[in-house]
Amino acid sequence: MKTDCASVRHRCAIGQALLVAGVVALGSVSCGAQQAVYSQPALRPEAALQAALAAQQACRQQGFQVSVAVVDRAGIPQVLLRDRFAGVHTVQVASDKAWTAASFHNSTAQLALETQAGKAMSGMRNLPRFMAVAGGLPLESAGALVGAIGVSGAPGGDADARCAQAGLDAVAEALAF
Repeated sequence: MKTDCASVRHRCAIGQALLVAGVVALGSVSCGAQQAVYSQPALRPEAALQAALAAQQACRQQGFQVSVAVVDRAGIPQVLLRDRFAGVHTVQVASDKAWTAASFHNSTAQLALETQAGKAMSGMRNLPRFMAVAGGLPLESAGALVGAIGVSGAPGGDADARCAQAGLDAVAEALAF
């Protein structure tokens, strides 16, 4: 079988083009793999405990016996404190407030307004664990949600929210990085 130079050069050029296309495709696959994962900040247990203790202390100074829950960004509990005389229901309510704030990346006071009867999001109140009462606040670090804090047991959601804010304030500088 006789091969002429033109056909060899043509096959060689096609082979080089396929090789270049393969390298380009392989490079884009590796870039795609890098884009398939991401890093996110996570709340350290020490910071969660510091926030919970500060919230509890703020309520104690006002004479309130409360429960405080701090959850991670997925709503999984990291810290739960119940003061000696806090009502039995406060454990679940504080946990649900923190879960709700983390799940919806919003304060439970704001969600209480947005989910009132007759509003577009009112159906959210039917979700298990959804707590549309003030006292739950999201915790953010450099603009990313890292968790949430929930307080229950003070007289009214607004008092719970002030204690939760004291907890958030206690770790705000550490979360700001």
